[in-house]
Parts: sequence; structure tokens; C-alpha cells
Amino acid sequence: MDHRQLQQFVTLTETLHFGRASELSHLSVSAFSRGIRQLEDNLGVLLFLRDNRSVKLTHEGALFLAYAREALGDWETIRSTLLEEAEELHGEVSIYCSVTASYSFLFDLLSEFRTNFPRVEIKLHTGDPEHALSRVQSGAEDIAIGARPERLPPGVAFKSIAESPLVFITSVSGEFSSLSQQKSTAKNWAGVPMILSESGLSRRRVESWFRKLGIEPSIYAQVTGNEAIVSMVSLGFGVGVVPQIVLDNSPLVEKVRILEVGPKLKPYEVGLFTRQRQLKGPLLKAFWHGVA
Repeated sequence: MDHRQLQQFVTLTETLHFGRASELSHLSVSAFSRGIRQLEDNLGVLLFLRDNRSVKLTHEGALFLAYAREALGDWETIRSTLLEEAEELHGEVSIYCSVTASYSFLFDLLSEFRTNFPRVEIKLHTGDPEHALSRVQSGAEDIAIGARPERLPPGVAFKSIAESPLVFITSVSGEFSSLSQQKSTAKNWAGVPMILSESGLSRRRVESWFRKLGIEPSIYAQVTGNEAIVSMVSLGFGVGVVPQIVLDNSPLVEKVRILEVGPKLKPYEVGLFTRQRQLKGPLLKAFWHGVA
């Protein structure tokens, strides 16, 4: 099967828009559409439901997506192996991370790699760091930057690059600053409005912290993304919990302060995720071992 058609199919699943997908594929919309129809004809099933307003992936399309990503990964592995034999490593590495991580780590990670392998293209996607691990597991990304979970899933490799404390924060002019001077008890934390991540590692650690106090956190808001927590806290809506590295890179750092409370939360171990099988390929292996 033509790997270019597989790549076009994956691109359309990511955009769900023929115009944007054809532009990313450097094809006309008509040529791109013909390629997708030809792929569906070869498979004998519809991969997408489309009308004048929307494009949706079918159940069969979702099943085929896993194959397509796997096949493209295998293609890049053998292609890079052959090119390595010719002493010219090139290809594409997709990386997923939060905006904060892109500020904090990417320059150091990529500067030497780009010097050593100038023909390797870097494809960067940013989003919620809580999705980093799942993006790698699903095959959507080659590498992701995120916090190490308590237990690393089978088949996933992790390489630590930094550690960041997980801190309680409040507005500089807020009413909760006194919590720094008090022993953390159920009495003085009961009713404190908390602004927390909807899910993920920090949410679980905060909930465990409150359980040790013997109370449930009083949740004012649940948000996606640590930057949004800093924003709401700076406006005085309550107390939040974020990795300190997020705070250090926030434009609102002067509008919030860290609450010195105990016991301290377990810090984040930040690092790189990839699938172990991908480290067999020379491209990912070169990237992985090139990181200090």
C-alpha cells in the first residue's frame, strides 16, 4: 500500500477538513479527495462520513487508523535504517508537549540534535501535558514531554530531563495568604476554593493530600491546562496547584505567590516518553541517546 496515501489518510483524521488536509499534503483538494476515495475502494469500506459541512471518521476508519500509524512508523524505521547505511540520516520526528515545556526544554533538546542531523524534520504539536503519555501510546506522536506517572505502562520508555516541585499558589492580594503561616489542618483548609486540573497526576496528588487532612477539597473550578489555573488564581478566585516550572514561565508570575504549606506534594519528574519498539529505529534512537 502506498505510504503516501496512508499519510494523507492520517492527515485527514487529524484535521477532519479536506481543504486543510490537502494543503498540508501539498495537493489540490480534488487530487487529495481522489486519493482518499482510491484508498477506500482498495479497502472496500468507507473510512470517512462526509457532507458539505463536516467530515467524520467511521468505525472502520478508526480501526484502520491504528494500522496506518503503525505502518508509517515501520516505513520510517526501514527508510531511516537504509539512509543510515548511506550515512545520511533524515526523516521526521513528531513531538508533543505543553506550551510551557516548549519554552523550557525544546531549545536544549533540539539545538545539538539539529546540528548533528540537519535533514531531520521536527513536527511539533502542543496541548495539555496530561495527554502526553496517551499521545505516544496511541502512536499519534513519536516523542512526548510530560510528567512520569506513578507506574509506567508496559512498552513505554521514559527518560528524565528535569524535576519540578508541585506547589500551591494564591493571588498576591488574595485572602488565602495566611495559609502559609498555619499548620495544614482540616479546619483551616475546609471551604478554601480550589482551582484544579480536571484530571491527571496533579489532581490525584492534590486529592491524596486532602485525604490525609481528612476532608474533601472544595472545588471552585476544574480546568484543562496549568496555565489556566495560574490565570484564575491571579484573579483571586481561589487556590491552585501547578508545577513550579509553569509558574516560572507564566506572564502572570508577579500576580501570584507560592503558599509554603506542608506536607509538600511529591514533585513532578519531567521527561520524554516514547514507545520502546520505536527505539529500534535509527532516527528515534539517535534522538533518544542524544538527550543528556
